[in-house]
Amino acid sequence: MAGTIFFRERTRVGEGKKTPRFIPVAVAGLDLTIFAKHLRKQELEQIAREVGAKLVQLKATGKKGEEVVVK
Repeated sequence: MAGTIFFRERTRVGEGKKTPRFIPVAVAGLDLTIFAKHLRKQELEQIAREVGAKLVQLKATGKKGEEVVVK
């Protein structure tokens, strides 16, 4: 693998909405610029496949550090 793309799920998007649910957070080991603020999972997977990167989904946490369940 050439690098890693870290992303997380947006917390204010509900299930069944037709809006992109994922936010790219960081890129390591790649010369890659992402201009979109929100992407669909399929778009992230396609980008990763084309540049030979691994995708890592970050867990969302609340104010006190507990894991947030995104609905």
